[in-house]
Amino acid sequence: MKPHAASSDVPSESAINARLSGAYFHDCYIISVPDTTRTALGYFLTALANTPTWIHSLMALRNKIVQFVGLKDLGGLGKLNPSKPASTYAPGDRVGIFTLFSNSPNEVLLGDRDKHLDVVLSVYKHPLDQKGIQSVSVTTVVHIHNLLGRIYMLPVMPLHRLIAPTVLTRIIDEKNAN
Repeated sequence: MKPHAASSDVPSESAINARLSGAYFHDCYIISVPDTTRTALGYFLTALANTPTWIHSLMALRNKIVQFVGLKDLGGLGKLNPSKPASTYAPGDRVGIFTLFSNSPNEVLLGDRDKHLDVVLSVYKHPLDQKGIQSVSVTTVVHIHNLLGRIYMLPVMPLHRLIAPTVLTRIIDEKNAN
């Protein structure tokens, strides 16, 4: 059966809760995973390494379009050094299109800041439930700075609702990267 990421409430124990106040946009998706040994960053790295081609294409299109309004070219979502172990990443390092803000075994906060908005992403490894099932959630929080941020988010919000759960399922499905 194909893994399924479902919309969820933001985990109450997650550090990203401190960033929810005043957010223009936020969402959270959760998925059950068979591997309970991986760290939150390890799950994120697996997802990025297995990002579908169509998402890479959308990121490339985004980077071409935003150059006309002076926004950053973020590069590719899955642009990673495959030989770099999760344990060697430190705050300030780039992880795909994001900067690592904080890293613990059960939660990683990553994000990016630009003139139009700030985005922070949490990958949260939930405690095992009563049946011994491991779940991982990804929460995205966006704070906009200006009209450009509002305009930027118009196409991004519906696309994000497709992309986030798709990428999250890739923490399980490592063999099918397209």
